[in-house]
Amino acid sequence: MKKFRSVDHYIDEVEHWQTEVKRLREIVQSTGLDETLKWSFPCYCLGKKNVLGIGSFKSYFGIWFFDGALMDDPDAVLMNAQEGKTKSMRQWRMGSKKEIKVRLIGKYIKEAIRVAESGESIQPARNQPIEIHPLLKSALANNAAAKKAFKAMRPGGQREYANYINEAKRDETKLRRIEKILPMIMDGVGLNDKYR
Repeated sequence: MKKFRSVDHYIDEVEHWQTEVKRLREIVQSTGLDETLKWSFPCYCLGKKNVLGIGSFKSYFGIWFFDGALMDDPDAVLMNAQEGKTKSMRQWRMGSKKEIKVRLIGKYIKEAIRVAESGESIQPARNQPIEIHPLLKSALANNAAAKKAFKAMRPGGQREYANYINEAKRDETKLRRIEKILPMIMDGVGLNDKYR
């Protein structure tokens, strides 16, 4: 994923839907939320609370609401982008400039701000068992330093690595991922530390 220096840089460099993303930015900027760049995407916050983000992808552009599952969705525009993975975040995908309905988007942003101000949130499930794929188990068993470093990690860090391997569909992909992460594990680096 390309790294951007600022929201302006993101919009200048975006390959798809540039005009549409600019328009979404204008709408969001009128709400008073604080603009920043997180995970290489424009993100809008209320204090330290992430409220929403905007972005462009190949086949759509849109808004995601960090606590969208708690929002009223009378127009049924919100969807879970990663069913089974994402508990709280919801996306509003758009595929044309005509779908940018300023009043409706404003209504949803106000609802997202209301949820953020309420302090409501969906807590991630804690203390779930960590399912370590046999290929990762084998790689750790064959590398004492990696095994020791993995055991020393917090459970959330172990889970991130285990899920990263489990999500790959093919064994070849799992093995490539294992090769990539073993040095990170030995260095005590979490899979997603660079995004925190």
